[in-house]
Amino acid sequence: MRWTSKKFDALSINELYEIMKLRVDVFVVEQDCPYPELDDYDQEAIHLYAVDDEKIVSYSRIIAPSVKYNQASIGRVITLPPYRRDGLGTELINRSIEIAREEWPENDYIKIQAQAHLQRFYENCGFVVMSEEYLEDNIPHIDMIANINL
Repeated sequence: MRWTSKKFDALSINELYEIMKLRVDVFVVEQDCPYPELDDYDQEAIHLYAVDDEKIVSYSRIIAPSVKYNQASIGRVITLPPYRRDGLGTELINRSIEIAREEWPENDYIKIQAQAHLQRFYENCGFVVMSEEYLEDNIPHIDMIANINL
């Protein structure tokens, strides 16, 4: 497993294509969510991904404080089905938090918009619920936050 993190401008065309294909495959096709996947945050994000056998198998994007929220944030979290339940998702979140810590040391918190069914997973990664459940693209979500400088 090879991990890579890059800012948007440092991504090659092929890396960007593979990331966007993965996101569409999971968020649009697998989750049957026919909503726009591209937004204006990718250009501001750090993109973290794991490659196994020349294929991206896990991904997140990390966004600086004050770009989307007051806090830094992690979003578009993906681990492909064959790699789920073996700790890769937890490693992805831990690496994402570490990148946020290194990039923005003055930032104490990181926020996520979690799909509600993943609440326990994120709680195990140190996040706490900070909102009521709501629909985002017709999928139940909750806002969660973690103190990353404990």
